[in-house]
Amino acid sequence: MEERLKEEAVQYLDALYRTAVRLTHNAADAEDLVQETYVRALGALDQFEPGTNLRAWLFRILMNTFINHYRRRQRQPVATSLDTMSDFTLHQQRADFQQRLPEEQPEQAVLDQLAVEEVLHAIDALPLEFRQVVWLADVEGFRYREIADILKIPIGTVMSRLHRARRRLQDVLAPAAAQPCGCCGE
Repeated sequence: MEERLKEEAVQYLDALYRTAVRLTHNAADAEDLVQETYVRALGALDQFEPGTNLRAWLFRILMNTFINHYRRRQRQPVATSLDTMSDFTLHQQRADFQQRLPEEQPEQAVLDQLAVEEVLHAIDALPLEFRQVVWLADVEGFRYREIADILKIPIGTVMSRLHRARRRLQDVLAPAAAQPCGCCGE
């Protein structure tokens, strides 16, 4: 039973990593967060109830771990070198973009990437409590009840935050959507 759960848990690695990157805004921190999530999950495997949603359980552990780190980090002064971080971030984004760039239609890929990046930046600009529900609902596809369980908040709060977050995203993204794209005159 335990081996089956471990094998099943591995299939959620990519989804957990995507979410961790959105929460931490840093690939290395995201990797650490996912690793700690799996370590905690394996340590608490006896607490998992067979027949329940393993994916939601793992996301709850991820969110709780992130919130704990976030609260600890809020109490500590930040000491980083922006020059080093900036260079690494730029290099990482360039490498990620080149991996996704198809050779057949580079112009369309650039336009598509800009649209995706604009939406992701808008999501990243949301306050944490809104960003969490939007990401879990609209990107990861969780249902309201699952999000409520993951974040340990009432389902009404999930719906309220999601509505407010989507409204903010609409306000931010609507002007960009209304502008002509410049490539085809539309």
